[in-house]
Amino acid sequence: MERYNLNHLRELEAEAIFMIREVAAQFERPALLFSGGKDSIVMYYLACKAFWPARVPFPLLHIDTGHNFQETLDFRDALMEKTGGRCIVRYVQDTIDQGKVTEETGYNASRNVLQTVTLLDAIAEFKFDAALGGGRRDEEKARAKERFFSHRDEFGQWDPKNQRPELWNIFNGKKRMGEHFRVFPLSNWTEMDIWQYILMEQVDIPGLYFTHKREVFNRDGVWLAYAPFMKLKPSEKVELLDVRCRTIGDITCTGLTLSTANTLEEIILEVAATRITERGGRYDDKRSDSAMEDRKKEGYF
Repeated sequence: MERYNLNHLRELEAEAIFMIREVAAQFERPALLFSGGKDSIVMYYLACKAFWPARVPFPLLHIDTGHNFQETLDFRDALMEKTGGRCIVRYVQDTIDQGKVTEETGYNASRNVLQTVTLLDAIAEFKFDAALGGGRRDEEKARAKERFFSHRDEFGQWDPKNQRPELWNIFNGKKRMGEHFRVFPLSNWTEMDIWQYILMEQVDIPGLYFTHKREVFNRDGVWLAYAPFMKLKPSEKVELLDVRCRTIGDITCTGLTLSTANTLEEIILEVAATRITERGGRYDDKRSDSAMEDRKKEGYF
């Protein structure tokens, strides 16, 4: 890797570590939102660096939709055992059983939207006053509006027109009772930065990111992993293909990439050559032009 890239990555690393330590200093009950995807893995890796040799002083929070890849759950549990971290898991199924949300039906049914209620309930349950997220500004246009410290009101909602200025690395974490912040230490990172950092630091990631054979089907131009709980249209057929994940989330909306990339170097070359954005393969973002921003306003990640 070129020396310039190394210096660039070290600057991003230092900025993110500063941000994570700032959260630990300003807030009483922070948590790190963990999905098992590469961004949250890198963020947790940076948190481990930030407080080494002590353990990360706040827990991870994972919202399990019940439709996650098993590989993601296995990786999460192994990572916690390896690092001595604490991961709190809350389940969308419990929210459904409590009657707080209604499960979607039909061909495009997904629990991805439902997890907002589970997340806000978990934040209220543990009285978290800050939630660290792995969002990056290059992912999606709505996320480009975020600050590092993103204020949420007492309902967990985000107002993109009412955000605080951030000048000279001074961050205003003041809030009223019941309010909280989402904090994004990776805001200035790109997808390429993440992959190059993973290569440089040899960060462990789930095998889902590398090419493997999986039963998939194509829906509206997006390759989706087949699972028994997914309803196929008459025109859709299941095929066994070589694919990999570019981003990981709920199975029902995680688009897969046809690929032959089996190493980090090959993934970096593939990402550099593609003209499709990272979230261009996310099926949930195709519901409307403002799908992500609408969910963020309601309290989503």
